[in-house]
Amino acid sequence: MMMEPLNSLRKSPAGKFFFFGLFLLATALIFGLTGALQYLIPGLFRDDFSFEKVRPLHVSSAVFWIITTAIGGVYHYIKEKSDKGIYSEKLMNIQFYLLSTTVILILITYVFGIFGGREYWEFHPYLAIPIGISWILFIINVFKSLSSLRKKPVYIWMWMTGAAFFLFTFIESYLWLIPFFRANIVGDMMIQWKSYGSMVGCWNMLIYGSSIYLMDRISRNEKYSFSKIGFLLYFLGLFNLMFNWGHHIYTLPAPKYVQYISYGVSMTELILLGRIIILWRSSLSTAKKNYHLYSYRFLLAADIWIFLTLILAIMMSVPAINVYTHGTHITVAHTMGATIGINSFLLLAFIFDVFGVKEKISAKRFTAAYFILNISLFIFWIALIIAGVLKADWQMHSPEIPFAEMMRRLRPAFIVFFVAGIGVATGFLMIIFKIIKHHRLTK
Repeated sequence: MMMEPLNSLRKSPAGKFFFFGLFLLATALIFGLTGALQYLIPGLFRDDFSFEKVRPLHVSSAVFWIITTAIGGVYHYIKEKSDKGIYSEKLMNIQFYLLSTTVILILITYVFGIFGGREYWEFHPYLAIPIGISWILFIINVFKSLSSLRKKPVYIWMWMTGAAFFLFTFIESYLWLIPFFRANIVGDMMIQWKSYGSMVGCWNMLIYGSSIYLMDRISRNEKYSFSKIGFLLYFLGLFNLMFNWGHHIYTLPAPKYVQYISYGVSMTELILLGRIIILWRSSLSTAKKNYHLYSYRFLLAADIWIFLTLILAIMMSVPAINVYTHGTHITVAHTMGATIGINSFLLLAFIFDVFGVKEKISAKRFTAAYFILNISLFIFWIALIIAGVLKADWQMHSPEIPFAEMMRRLRPAFIVFFVAGIGVATGFLMIIFKIIKHHRLTK
């Protein structure tokens, strides 16, 4: 009974994206734990594997896990939804091998201490060229795979928007290579943070579009995908993608109107928060009906983390609060809540859906992994917030205390953070093992 649906994963053209994504997730977990341990033991692996190498290895692995798996989800659901299927599987395969080879090369350069970029893209700028080319192939495939745009559901528009805008923001993030932009440090930082903030919104468009499609298929009702509220929230997300990045630059001497606009746009997220609260009761009844599905369990967990992360994001967008949170572990907590609790859980929902596991939740190992992961992530998140509050108090009220002394006072929070991180990694790795094990059974 199980072999046929499991076999569908191996035949899925998106399968290779999913499995490479899972490899990157495992890599991100390993380097993340290593970095957390270096917080507790300063100077650990300093000579051969310092924190300067571990951090980009962790960040890039996590970012490309999200991007690669999001691409796989879009491809699979387009093939499932479109009458024409994927425009060119040849282009898709070229994109995959170009992207995956470049990512592996990026990780190798980090190990040897070869850098040259910034933030998310700390690798040498030359390696951005094949990534950009692979994304152009993705855009061609997405747009060519879709027929007329008349009367298309909202997730189609989200896929197209995410694909097109990502390339724009990716190119924008490399404007610092041009002397004209690099010459003005304030303008340079504004463009840099603007591009990163919008880029996150772009891959969120891909992921949220796929999640809407999956929820429609689970509920067997496409009413929401064609509804006015669905498209209203889509345009709200697009509006935020373009303009709400400003809370990253409150501390820069930027024009006030940029900050005012960004603050106003950020506060529109209260609409999303209110909608989550209003629909919470109805979502409980839906959860009871679909709780037996592996994929739905991750959708449910992501819904909870959207709620928690949105509250933190709205608070961080308030200038009076942002002054305290900027540059602290509260920002890290927000990032972890979004990348793990929302993005990673939604991506796992897609993988389990494509994986074809439809039976009831009877596997004790999966249930244990699911709860270990969620409980550990919550403790992990709280520990980061506490560390952030303590650091904010130091930098605003006690700057005379040496940095090393402040970090020593944060040590209890870092210990909890590390132990919880082990729990997060354990839960994820148990789930990855389950996926790989079932895939091997079908060979």
